Amino acid sequence: MEILEKAQKLLEQYALCDNCLGRQFALLGHGLENQTRGEAIKLLLTMKAHEMTLANERSSLVLLKTLATNGAFPAALEILQTQKRRVAKPRQCYLCEGKTRSTKELANKAATLLAEYEYCTFLVGIKLPASVEEREDELRAKFDFNCSESMRNEFSRNVGKAISELTEKEADFKRPDIAVIVNPFTEHISLQVNPLHIAGRYKKLERGIPQSRWLCRSCHGKGCERCNWTGKMYPESVEEFIAAASLEMTKGEDAILHGAGREDVDARMLGSGRPFVIEVKSPKKRFIDLKALQETINERASAKVEVHGLRFADKELVRRLKRAETSQKTYCVIVDFGRTVSDDELKKLENMLEESVVYQQTPQRVLHRRADRVREKYIYEAKVKRLTPNRVRLKVRCQGGLYVKELVTGDEGRTKPSIAEILGTKATPSELDVLEVRE
Repeated sequence: MEILEKAQKLLEQYALCDNCLGRQFALLGHGLENQTRGEAIKLLLTMKAHEMTLANERSSLVLLKTLATNGAFPAALEILQTQKRRVAKPRQCYLCEGKTRSTKELANKAATLLAEYEYCTFLVGIKLPASVEEREDELRAKFDFNCSESMRNEFSRNVGKAISELTEKEADFKRPDIAVIVNPFTEHISLQVNPLHIAGRYKKLERGIPQSRWLCRSCHGKGCERCNWTGKMYPESVEEFIAAASLEMTKGEDAILHGAGREDVDARMLGSGRPFVIEVKSPKKRFIDLKALQETINERASAKVEVHGLRFADKELVRRLKRAETSQKTYCVIVDFGRTVSDDELKKLENMLEESVVYQQTPQRVLHRRADRVREKYIYEAKVKRLTPNRVRLKVRCQGGLYVKELVTGDEGRTKPSIAEILGTKATPSELDVLEVRE
């Protein structure tokens, strides 16, 4: 069935605007808009009907009336008026209900919302009522269209073009800064603002500070006597120091810290620091001065926490950080023994730990948040230095994820080998520092 014949049969049964008719032939005619296709098809059908009229063919009147009412085509209406024919009022489009004419209004409304945000790229997403999509699917199946496109695609493209002209911003189909969600039928528009990611390294120079905000175990953040009505187990955290300044500068709604692993609350993070990414949700400002942000964080942290090397990042870096949790780390731990240990025993300890595999069942202190299983962790290097007859400093370079405190104590046999097991005496970690985290 040729294009005009199929279009005529379609219009005989359904009222269709230029866009919705042209959309059924969207893959024909490179570079054309669907509105142009629809107008061209209706014009050719009108010319065909006019030719039939001049040839005194009675069916021409039916076709002209179809084009004037179901097609709402002015040229067909004009011909009928010259013939003194009465014509019914043009019908509303069966598919879009006339909404394809609202593209500019929708774009203006979206541009007003976008004006509150800094961004480089955007993407338009379209929400359509299920009934509308069902109507279009049924129509395509009935007429066996194989060169059409969806209403969703057309709205997305046309609204996107209009927004781009108004804002002078580019559409990005992979990683837009903002997604504009449009429902042409309700005319509701919302924004999904993609997060801003800022990477860097942090040092934790004081013990007793957790990496992330730690809600009170009793009230779960509501506030109670145990937490002095703060809702938190600890008054400060690395995350809060970094997030507070980041939110102020970006005017975001919330911020989450992603780290390449985490140190214990009572451990310091020294050396070059731990890699992190702060994810700021729904930021209104993206083009911020990272040097100023770094200075603000460090000033407010008062030598408790320090950040450096801030740079803009993306979600992929967060994924890499999570994968890097098992990369090499270097720790320094002060170990107290239950008795005096000899030089030979310390040499034995070094030899047995260096280039060894540690089998570590999930420590009892983290069983509430980690699966109970045995993990193999490799120790690359171990150096022991005596401090007193029953105290040493152990520096160990190992695979990330090794629990160093349990390496010392043995955790009631859950970690093998352990320092306590090797020397046959009680061993207690008194101070722990992270010296290096390799990316």
